[in-house]
Amino acid sequence: MTEVSKSIAVDFGGTSIKIAVTQGTEILQKAAPLPTAAYDSPKAIMEAMCATIAELLHTHPQATAIGLGMPGWVDFYRGVLYQLTNVPVWDKQEPVREVMEQALGLPVVLDNDANCMAYAEWQAGAGKGLESMVCLTLGTGIGGGIIIHNRMLRGRNVSCAELGQTSIHYDGRMGPFGNRGAVEEYIGNNEFAADAAAAYTAAGIPRQAQECAPHLLAQAALRGDALALQQFRNYAEKLACLIMNLTYALVPEAIIIGGGVAQAGDLLFTPLRQALKKQLFPVHYDAMRLLPAHFGADSGLIGAGLMAVDYAHGKLF
Repeated sequence: MTEVSKSIAVDFGGTSIKIAVTQGTEILQKAAPLPTAAYDSPKAIMEAMCATIAELLHTHPQATAIGLGMPGWVDFYRGVLYQLTNVPVWDKQEPVREVMEQALGLPVVLDNDANCMAYAEWQAGAGKGLESMVCLTLGTGIGGGIIIHNRMLRGRNVSCAELGQTSIHYDGRMGPFGNRGAVEEYIGNNEFAADAAAAYTAAGIPRQAQECAPHLLAQAALRGDALALQQFRNYAEKLACLIMNLTYALVPEAIIIGGGVAQAGDLLFTPLRQALKKQLFPVHYDAMRLLPAHFGADSGLIGAGLMAVDYAHGKLF
């Protein structure tokens, strides 16, 4: 049996940058996370990533490529990052692939972090063996990846499948680009917590948003807290609106959901299925597979690593 190639994978977050050596779906070694806010420019960030990657390559010289998953406006084909979400110092176009290939001497592939998660689920996770799916990540924002006819949908320009920016209300809350009703303005982690805090306060139970983080709401709901349970039903109704739109547009074989809120399990998936049953044509609903993501917090690393190997072998497009 041919040995699976090693790669270096990067999962870039607003709080920390995770870097690891991967081999297939196995994580062989993780470096100490880099604190994102510690750097004052894109150049400093790339230099820090290169230094950590060089240390890992010293221990694992067999690594054949580097995969970067970054939560911003990415041009996959050119290896350029235009703007990095939630990192104010990265506010201009940077040729990430070119810079890092020159520094490290290995092929580098750059993609949106949600696409990396989707790639992991498609190649080796909940969507393995399927030809079409939509993957959603539920976190501070709502990320997405779309696979159609066994191919990642990338679009003509940058960052296809920015599903968090699609609208569920034509005259709703304003998104960051003038887009009203952007779904992540309703079900992003911060918005979820703020809406829950407002509901508690209206019921005479004053709460701050930090007391209503998704994992705390899930704990309260599991204890039978009626208000917390209602917040998950509200969340599911809004998420169902997004999935309904995607289903009528694409009719994928599966919708795969990961990220922090998805860890609530049946608290989310039960009302979500109920909401979708009300909104979808029965043929679509009956055929739909609504699946939790197989890989947890490491899905971005695993996907970036798998992408890197396929890119080095000319199999990624």
